[in-house]
Amino acid sequence: MDNSDSKLDFDDLGAPKKSTASVTVRRIIAYVVLILLTILCLIWFYILFINATRSNGDLSRGFRAYPSDRLFVNLNNIFHGSLPVVRGMINSLIVAGLTALLTTYFSTMTAYAIHAFRFKGRKAIFVFILAIMMIPTQVSALGFQQLCYSWGLENSFIPLIVPSIASAVVFFYMKQYMDSNLPHELLEAARIDGAGEIRIFNTIVIPLMKPAIAVQAIFAFVGSWNNYFIPSLILHKDEMKTLPILIAQLRAADYLKFDMGQVYAMIAFSIFPVIIVYLLLSRYIVGGVTAGSVKG
Repeated sequence: MDNSDSKLDFDDLGAPKKSTASVTVRRIIAYVVLILLTILCLIWFYILFINATRSNGDLSRGFRAYPSDRLFVNLNNIFHGSLPVVRGMINSLIVAGLTALLTTYFSTMTAYAIHAFRFKGRKAIFVFILAIMMIPTQVSALGFQQLCYSWGLENSFIPLIVPSIASAVVFFYMKQYMDSNLPHELLEAARIDGAGEIRIFNTIVIPLMKPAIAVQAIFAFVGSWNNYFIPSLILHKDEMKTLPILIAQLRAADYLKFDMGQVYAMIAFSIFPVIIVYLLLSRYIVGGVTAGSVKG
């Protein structure tokens, strides 16, 4: 009896080979699921941009899936209205950009110190930083506001930017990333070659951490860009306010000036910088983790 038809093919590792049909079916299912998830994620942006093209009267009659012709009218009313939208955009860019830069650099530096050095109290410091993650921002908001007023920092960007240097969440992420992707042997080799710690950090650690830095920079930028709570406590002058505060003011307008189409248009306008930042940093996310320093 010939049993050749019942034999299984094995690959180089000794595992049974999967049939081409089975692999194709799984791939099709994966693509279908990913397409559905993509649609679910993007449909809300589509609704936002569609509503930005409509007037307040059109929106009151219900949603329609096709765009209207009111987009440029809404944008013109926003830019030539009573709110300093362009100035708010610049303010948000300054605060969010500096926040993303400072929080990623100094949190990475802190994580490097905990990862690379062995000193007394190292574990206690690590646990203390993790404990800070459990404290909500709202708990310390009142005391933070009073401190800013007593130091004369009202209507200043300093209270919104400087505290971002100490970010427990970014530190924890960077520390976990270093544990997996930053070998101590590489640091020891650099020290033997005579490199100082600052040079090691800037020329070896930073290039190795580019994917993690890109991810946290995106999160930090978006978080600061969308932050309304703390800026609303500190910023009171119109020329100092950020976009989230201006959007809230536009939504709170009286019924004679309220236009939901303008609100949607302003929200859509505020999303574009976030999209641009993501597109600029996304290439580092998919890049090789050890590209640059190790191979160099």
